[in-house]
Amino acid sequence: MEVLTPSQAADAGLSRSGLYRATQAGRFERIARGLYRRADAPSADWDWIEAASRRGDATICLASGLAYYDLTDVIPPALDIAIPRGSRIPAGETAIAWHLFDRATFDLGRGEIEIPGTNQSIGIYSPERCIADAFRMRGEVGYEIGRDALREWLRRGGQPERVMEIASRLPRAKAPLLRVLEALT
Repeated sequence: MEVLTPSQAADAGLSRSGLYRATQAGRFERIARGLYRRADAPSADWDWIEAASRRGDATICLASGLAYYDLTDVIPPALDIAIPRGSRIPAGETAIAWHLFDRATFDLGRGEIEIPGTNQSIGIYSPERCIADAFRMRGEVGYEIGRDALREWLRRGGQPERVMEIASRLPRAKAPLLRVLEALT
């Protein structure tokens, strides 16, 4: 088992107190509240593991998605994770910024990737969706992030019609993105 919770400790042959003692002894690492991993497990991003473990529909978005695709130089202060609006935001101690996205458009541009060093996967939005979301949420993430990501994406051969198709299906994304596209092309 890749990630272990205290309630799953019995499946691994440990009592809850045995799991805590094994953690004290260095055989397990506590990666977040209620989440443990073998100390000899390969290196992995604990924030990604926590997000995927807490919510099966967790999806990397905004600046974190743009950073994954190497479309921005911004280092996000927290992992940007989208979950459907109306969902309960999980409690946690790590640097995860939970964003509530409309259920009607939640799956638009969504895919899955493997979390390196684990057998888990996590959702991630396509580069086009991340760019459109950056324009849609420019008041929260800043105008420059979307503009710079769009410029880099176009430089790499991105097709404007692909990003506009997604932006036209999201609220408050189409008009600002179209203005910048016209200026850049």
